[in-house]
Amino acid sequence: MNVSRLLRTTWRRWYVVLPVGIVMTGVLVPLGYLLLRAFRADPQTLWDLVVRWRNLRLLGNTVGLTIGVLVGTTIIAFPLAWLTTRTDLRGRTVLTLLGVLPLAVPGYVMAYVLLATTGSYGTLAQTLGVVLPRLSGYDGALIALTLVTYPYLFLNLRTALMGVDPALAESARSLGYGRWQVFREVVLPQLRPGFLAGSLLVGLHVLGDFGVVSLMRFETFSYALYLQYAASYDRVYAACLALMLLALTVAVLFLEAKLLRGLLLHRTGSGTSRRAVPQQLGAWRWAGYAFGIGVALVSVGLPVVTVGYWMSDVVVGEVPWASLGSSLWASISASVPAALLAALLAVPVAYLGVRHRSAWTKGVERIAYLGYATPPLAFALALIVFTLGAVPFAYQTLGLLVVAYALHFLAEAIGPIRSALYQAPPTLEEAARSLGRSRLGAFASVTLPLMRRGILVSVAFVFLSAMKELPITFLLAPSGFETLALNVWSYAEEAMFGRAAPYALTIMFFSACFVGLLLAREQAAPSEKKAAA
Repeated sequence: MNVSRLLRTTWRRWYVVLPVGIVMTGVLVPLGYLLLRAFRADPQTLWDLVVRWRNLRLLGNTVGLTIGVLVGTTIIAFPLAWLTTRTDLRGRTVLTLLGVLPLAVPGYVMAYVLLATTGSYGTLAQTLGVVLPRLSGYDGALIALTLVTYPYLFLNLRTALMGVDPALAESARSLGYGRWQVFREVVLPQLRPGFLAGSLLVGLHVLGDFGVVSLMRFETFSYALYLQYAASYDRVYAACLALMLLALTVAVLFLEAKLLRGLLLHRTGSGTSRRAVPQQLGAWRWAGYAFGIGVALVSVGLPVVTVGYWMSDVVVGEVPWASLGSSLWASISASVPAALLAALLAVPVAYLGVRHRSAWTKGVERIAYLGYATPPLAFALALIVFTLGAVPFAYQTLGLLVVAYALHFLAEAIGPIRSALYQAPPTLEEAARSLGRSRLGAFASVTLPLMRRGILVSVAFVFLSAMKELPITFLLAPSGFETLALNVWSYAEEAMFGRAAPYALTIMFFSACFVGLLLAREQAAPSEKKAAA
């Protein structure tokens, strides 16, 4: 199908045009704002701002940190995904929950935990007499970001592993392939969409983070951008920094698109897929338990124990129950609608990108990722300028905050949905169309049930990210709208860890409950998938 025919066909489907139009407008407005800001300067000034030794150093720091975190998350996420999906370990659901729980820990809280527990005067030295070198700079940022972002890759790989048809491996074994050959030639290619989707989320998260790098005093583009907006108010240089960061992100998106080109992973023959027979680990199961529990202790146990230690300084009667309840409601009232809206917008974008590959659809998908790549501070400021000029009545409303969350975190929703679509056979839709179903009816009755696991993961990603979001909430929240994240940051920034502890624990608890519901719902997915097929 050529591009002009695709455009004509797509335009007749309002349920595709409307969400895609919202995504394009919402994401391109901040980009336009940054371009206008940057090109207000004369050419010589603009050249002097871009060609600086500091910018080269920022580029090296940003790329080095991103690569380091990607390596670290892969080392953790892949073995954990394999252990929880393809082995006979008991308690795999518990290990999965523990592997996802770091999403409930804000990055800035993890950074504070590492700073507070290490060094001569850290919590470990005072309570256990264990003195570890104080973490800061690159090492501190690398460890903190790896521990809070590996679940993005873990969940994508886990979803991909659960969708791999074991019949492919069995066919390869029957042709004489060894176990490692089957893994390398059959299984790994099936994991490529999930790995790239998860790695993209991790990379974009690292590129846009300012909380961890600022606390660890490690200068990246995002940290320098935050300083320009928050301290010196040099908006032209800040816009240049944001555009350089976006250029780096576009390069990452281009590479990811090249690696996915021509990839097809669904079944083409008859029959339905089934679950793989769990691999017997034997004596190696103890190594599996040690790995999973060790990761959980560092990424979940350490923050919980440390925050609980801070909480011990607070008398029960001094807990601000009223403020805690209102902050919880504020966080939920913004995060839940944002997660649902993001998933709703992500489905048509991912569908076009997978089912109708063209330069136009690939452009739409890449533009959607730019919303996540745009630094949150610049994204929020651009929406403020646009809102005050076009729809002033929407300024500082809950609706604007929900839309901002959904557009900014849309990339987190697209990845798992796209991975699910790659494994959903398009021939099923064609069969439904041949039986008289409309395009929308065929999609809803055949393909959508196969995407449920991916959609649930998408909703979880956006919900957990929105619960922790700071810069967008700072600038766009209604007056008096205080979320749990805002309270954690404001108290922790003043080193009032005891006062921050109740809010941090509440974020972790309710995020854990949400992840638990997600995993419980997932148990029914295989049977539903089989029934739909």
